[in-house]
Amino acid sequence: MTTKFEEFRKLHSGETPLLIGNVWNVQTALQYEKLGFKAIGTSSAAIANDLGYEDGEDMPFEDYFFMIKRIAVSTKLPLTVDLEAGYGSTAEAIITNIIRLHEVGVVGINIEDSEVKKSERKIEDTEHFTIKLKAIVGGLKKRNIPMFINVRCDAFLLDLSNALNESIHRIKQYKTANIDGIFLPCITNANDIKMIAETIDVPLNVMCMPNLPNFEALKTLGVKRISMGNFMHAFFNKQLEVVTKEIIEKNSFRPIF
Repeated sequence: MTTKFEEFRKLHSGETPLLIGNVWNVQTALQYEKLGFKAIGTSSAAIANDLGYEDGEDMPFEDYFFMIKRIAVSTKLPLTVDLEAGYGSTAEAIITNIIRLHEVGVVGINIEDSEVKKSERKIEDTEHFTIKLKAIVGGLKKRNIPMFINVRCDAFLLDLSNALNESIHRIKQYKTANIDGIFLPCITNANDIKMIAETIDVPLNVMCMPNLPNFEALKTLGVKRISMGNFMHAFFNKQLEVVTKEIIEKNSFRPIF
C-alpha cells in the first residue's frame, strides 16, 4: 500500500504541476480537500497572523505545532509544513521538530535559507546553510524518518543583486545535501524560471505572485509545484473588511446572504 509520503513524492513527477493549497486552519484544509486538491501545505505567515504574531518565527513552535496537529488529523490529504528556518538554533533541534511533525502525519517541510533577526530578514551564508542541510537530511535518514525536504532559496524574495546567478550557485550547493525539491518564492520571469528548471534535477516550486505566468505556462517552463503562500489568507481577510463595511453602510446583513 502506498504511504502518504510516497504519494506526495510521486505528485512532484506528474506532467501537470502540483498545486498546493496553503492552509491556516482545519476549515481551509477541508475546503481544499472538498475541491479536489491532491496535497496541502501550511502557511506559517497566515497562522502566525491569525494567532497575533509576526512572520519569521515570532510564533512559538508549540503554538504552531498545535495548529499543525489539528490540521493533520482532520484531513486525508498529504500535508507539508512551512517550517521557516526550522524553529531551532541547531540541526539537532530542527531534527527534533521534524520528528514531531512526522509523528502526527506530516510528509514534507519547507526550510528557508534566510532568517529574521531584529525584524530584518537576511540570507544565510551558503556554506553554513549547506552544512546544516546535510546534518538535517543525514540525521533524518539515520533515524529512518521519511520527509520531503523542500528548500526555500530567498534570493529573489530578498531581491538580491543578480538573484538568478545567486540562486543557481546556492541550489548547486544545496543539492549536495540530497534534498528533494527547491522553492524559489518571488521568481516571476519566464526565462529565469526556465533556466532554473533546466539547471536542476529536483522539482522546482514557485509561488503565487501578481506577475507569475499562468499554470499552463509554468508547466511548459518545467515547474513541478505551485504554492499560494499567505496570499489567499490575506485576500479573505480583505474580503471580510469589504463585506463588513457594506453591512455597516447598509444597516443590514443582506450583503452576506
